[in-house]
Amino acid sequence: MAFFDILIFIALSVLSVSADLNGDLTGTGVRSVFPGDKNYASASKAFNLRFTFSPAAVAFPKTPNEVSAVVKAAHANNYQVIPRGGGHSYVANSLGGKNGSLVVDMSSMKAITIKSSANTAVIETGNRLGDVALALNAAGRALPHVMLESAGIQVDLFAFCDLNDWTNLCSAFGGYGFTSRQWGLALDPIFAINAVLANGTIVRATKDSHSDLFWSLKGAAPSFAITTSIEVNTFAAPSYAIVMEYTWENMDYKTAGKAMYSFQNFSLSGPAAPFAGELVLGRGSRQGSVTFGFTAAWYGKKGSAIPTIQPWLDVMPTPSSSKLVGNGSYIDSVSQLSESPLDTSSGPDATDTFYAKSIMTPEGDPMTLEACTSFMQYLSTKGFSSNTNWFVEVELYGGPNSKIREIANDATAFSRRDTLFTFQLYASSSNYKPPYPKEGFSFLDGMADSVTSKMHSGWNYGAYANYIDNRLQNWQSLYFSDNYPRLKSIKDQLDPHNVFMFPTSIEE
Repeated sequence: MAFFDILIFIALSVLSVSADLNGDLTGTGVRSVFPGDKNYASASKAFNLRFTFSPAAVAFPKTPNEVSAVVKAAHANNYQVIPRGGGHSYVANSLGGKNGSLVVDMSSMKAITIKSSANTAVIETGNRLGDVALALNAAGRALPHVMLESAGIQVDLFAFCDLNDWTNLCSAFGGYGFTSRQWGLALDPIFAINAVLANGTIVRATKDSHSDLFWSLKGAAPSFAITTSIEVNTFAAPSYAIVMEYTWENMDYKTAGKAMYSFQNFSLSGPAAPFAGELVLGRGSRQGSVTFGFTAAWYGKKGSAIPTIQPWLDVMPTPSSSKLVGNGSYIDSVSQLSESPLDTSSGPDATDTFYAKSIMTPEGDPMTLEACTSFMQYLSTKGFSSNTNWFVEVELYGGPNSKIREIANDATAFSRRDTLFTFQLYASSSNYKPPYPKEGFSFLDGMADSVTSKMHSGWNYGAYANYIDNRLQNWQSLYFSDNYPRLKSIKDQLDPHNVFMFPTSIEE
């Protein structure tokens, strides 16, 4: 057969497979969008405009049985499948991270059933966090979850929590929020997960039934199944909550290094669990300086918020500004930490063009003053001259009294529970639109290196899969640490044909 004939044969074969997929999906009765359809462009648009992928189709099931039918159709036609919640993957993994995947969009599955007698809830995974927070609050209940905004978007509930989702954005990969120090990660209250396996089987996974799957879904979910709903234990909404905001404008880098180091010391002293907070760092208005911010929340006794952080404030310079924000109610504190209304029907999501990295610092081996100062020096020089719009968040995970660290690293697939701080390093293009500047990658690589290079060679730091980095080397260890071999073994058993595959999925 001539070379040209071979190309024609391959092309016809691909068209035939696509036609078979089209027919099989249409036969399921599930609304699906294909290339060439008028809604295809919007259905296949990435949140991060660095990426433009073309999925084979986007299906919108409404029930677990429909999810199963879609997965079976994809498997029969040799297509890889990817679940999508709200589509906010940092690297477009919710589109497959490449061309040609079948996207299972969960946005039509938004039921929330609250069982007040048991203080539990069943939540379908097409929900956004704002909707979940409002529904639970109406019943006087709450869950640990992330702050609801990053870069102007409402985050997703479960499917791809690369952003701060309750999986972020987030029970699929962890899920940190300001209530996590007292309640744990977003994945911790989950006691059952309803899911569809790679062969289309519908299962309910718990610690006693499908236990390996249950373990895997709590930290690496999209590699193993499509989650249709989660069953969770809820918490009584705090009777009082307040947000605290402090800013130090144009702090010189040496002072900023000492400030971060002192915040680390304060965090290691074990502030009460109703307290949580993060450093928020940005560009200074002159070289050699940074904008040093601190955002925190308090969920305990009224009047105790500032006394709790006073030991740290006592060693800090006088802030440029400080304020308490909110009316004291829990749901208002959630709203204050969100950049848009909690009701997600109020408007469309924004998009961004960005690159992000992360560092998770071990509590037992904290950063040195040299590392903190090196980081701030980098921000005050390279950050000052960068042509990107960047920010850094340094989130307090651990320390004494943190619920996150009370659970063993191997109790769930999420493996970095001994973390003290999680850094999110985030840089957008200058106008938040493509193209992304090449220097943005080296800028963030250097930002991470300014910390890690100043620590000893055996420093066991990690990275956070919700702030996923498609350029990260050794991601298997940095994201999953010692849990990766077990994840790989379970993947071999549950998905031997690698149906649920994307660039950073668990390998067969």
